[in-house]
Amino acid sequence: MDGSIQNINDLAMTQATLPSVISRPMSNTAIDKASKDFEGMFAAQMLQPMFESVEVDPVFGGGHGEEVMRSFLVQEYGKALAASGALNLSPAIKDAMIRAQQSAHNGEQYAANQ
Repeated sequence: MDGSIQNINDLAMTQATLPSVISRPMSNTAIDKASKDFEGMFAAQMLQPMFESVEVDPVFGGGHGEEVMRSFLVQEYGKALAASGALNLSPAIKDAMIRAQQSAHNGEQYAANQ
């Protein structure tokens, strides 16, 4: 999932740039994609602990390579869950993004009138 936060530095950068990102209007297509990506990332994060408790199966090769590739598998499971709509989180995420964008836009208009 492109755009996911990987470490604390990414989080700090995201918080620093968030006001400028929100203030630029996003198209509905971009908001739909962002909400689906977030839902997929959320699903992957919820699935990760489940897969950490499962041992690597030596029948399929096992070893360090399979352990490394497991995270990619979990990401794909998250994307598949988001695409199926089983969790149905993206409509709420989309609404929140639109509200944040509108309130940022209203704040800019208020500041311009002062």
